[in-house]
Amino acid sequence: MAKEGFDWAFCEHALTVGYRGSLTEVIQIIGRCTRDSSNKTHAQFTNLVPEPDAKGEDVSDAVNNMLKAITSSLLMEQVLAPSFKFKPKIDGEPPQPGVIRIKGLNEPKTPLGRSILENDMADLKANILQNEEVRKAIAGLADPKYITEDVVPRIIREKYPELDEDDVQVICHHHHIESVLPGLETKVEGDQRFIKMAGKFINVEELNIDLIESINPFQRAYEILSKAVDKDILKAVQQAITLKNTKMTLEEAKYLFPKINEFYAANGREPDANSSDPVEVMLGRALAYLRRAEAESNLK
Repeated sequence: MAKEGFDWAFCEHALTVGYRGSLTEVIQIIGRCTRDSSNKTHAQFTNLVPEPDAKGEDVSDAVNNMLKAITSSLLMEQVLAPSFKFKPKIDGEPPQPGVIRIKGLNEPKTPLGRSILENDMADLKANILQNEEVRKAIAGLADPKYITEDVVPRIIREKYPELDEDDVQVICHHHHIESVLPGLETKVEGDQRFIKMAGKFINVEELNIDLIESINPFQRAYEILSKAVDKDILKAVQQAITLKNTKMTLEEAKYLFPKINEFYAANGREPDANSSDPVEVMLGRALAYLRRAEAESNLK
């Protein structure tokens, strides 16, 4: 019932009973309760299924594979609306809040193309993620460039056979942008905005489609799919999503570090970024930010 076309932002908990043969359908259902809304700070998905008549190990593997697909979708923000709208760059046009303009990006020419871009991107992303060749790219077993230049356009053509070829490429570009840019670290200096790509901050005004398409859109999902999804991995996914929604500088996080130590000494545990206590939330987010910064510095 609550699948494609259902939009009630206040939904906090999606419950399904029985098996789902399609990952796309699962992602659609989860997406019903992940819409931003002022009434909630978290969303929950529960799937009730009878235990199949199979070996326990086989059951665990099957459940784990589905969890991997779901968590990687969440991590890539396949079911979460992007923080920005992406539009073509027009010389002389003033900046708009929440809008990033990109050189070389085009708008769809046809009504079908515009409809896909406005209403169907989340479902299209789920279809793309379900493709076997895309899964290989996520697992590091296929060339990401081949996937983005050949496989993704093919999936779009198959799903929308009446779509104009120019609009196929436009939708491909938007898919790549929405897979890469949301969640990247940003900063503001004066009246200029910067986004961190390939290890350095780039002025948002200088973004172009060629630069964005040079970034592997599957890297974050690979980091999840390469591991078994256990409690620690799920926590890492949660922290990654929290980081994407945290507006904090490294200096602010460092400033809070002594308070994080004080919290640990007083409570015998780390601060939880999902706590109902706003102070603990702030400390938890600072801790997640510092850990992410340390991990990135170790990779350099």
